[in-house]
Amino acid sequence: MNETRIYLVRHGQVVGHDEFRYNGHSDVDITELGRMQMERLADFLEGREIRAVYSSDLQRAWKGAVIIAERLGLEPITVPALRELHLGRWEGLTRDEAIEKYPEDAGFSFQDIANARIKGGESLTELRKRVLPALERIIDRHSGEHVCIVAHGGVNRVILADAMGLGLENFFRIEQDYGGLNIIDYFQDGLRVVKMLNGGPNQEMERTIIY
Repeated sequence: MNETRIYLVRHGQVVGHDEFRYNGHSDVDITELGRMQMERLADFLEGREIRAVYSSDLQRAWKGAVIIAERLGLEPITVPALRELHLGRWEGLTRDEAIEKYPEDAGFSFQDIANARIKGGESLTELRKRVLPALERIIDRHSGEHVCIVAHGGVNRVILADAMGLGLENFFRIEQDYGGLNIIDYFQDGLRVVKMLNGGPNQEMERTIIY
């Protein structure tokens, strides 16, 4: 079978990551460590016959795509549909700041976000409806080839859940670390096989540091 392989990357560490802000569509930058994470991935992916690099148009993904694409001798292509989940009026805030500003949202739980949404934002169902068609267009365009996509934790979880046949209620059971790499093979008969989940050189380095 002639599969299309997707190297699905989460962007590198972002500025303000330690404050646990809801960035969503907020256009935050990556840190120096985030840049280094993308460089490690570029080293890892070099020589793998990747024919195209796509990314969200938010700079935390785009900057990583540029680093990887330059190493591969390619020009990255932005796809706005690959943006992170829109978090409405919580954009850029921590949970404490959001509840202080919007006390009526105190009962909101992200466990219900498959169909619920923060005012002005998206549900996971809506995120899936914009992400998966964009992914299918990329797969159709590069049938039988290898492609890298640099996106976001939420976007990647939606793609992985779809590949593994999981409902969106399993969204938070799929870990996506900064600089994590997933590999998914898509076959012409509809079969999808996840070859790597949240792995790659950055996760190997983290395990070395922790253990």
